[in-house]
Amino acid sequence: MAAVTIKVRENGPYRITGPFHLIDADGNAYELPEGETVALCRCGRSATKPFCDKSHRSSGFNATERAAR
Repeated sequence: MAAVTIKVRENGPYRITGPFHLIDADGNAYELPEGETVALCRCGRSATKPFCDKSHRSSGFNATERAAR
């Protein structure tokens, strides 16, 4: 089975690739496109939460965190 990768995009969403399930607070699974990458909102302004709709681009969202080396 392929590994799941979550990439933190600079000033943007979380980009998730690999086989995974996305479950809401009530335990319901979101319908996800099979084999495609999914972007999850980090800025909080998306109209399609939890998915990114690129609102971060016009909202001035700034997040440049890096993992410790």
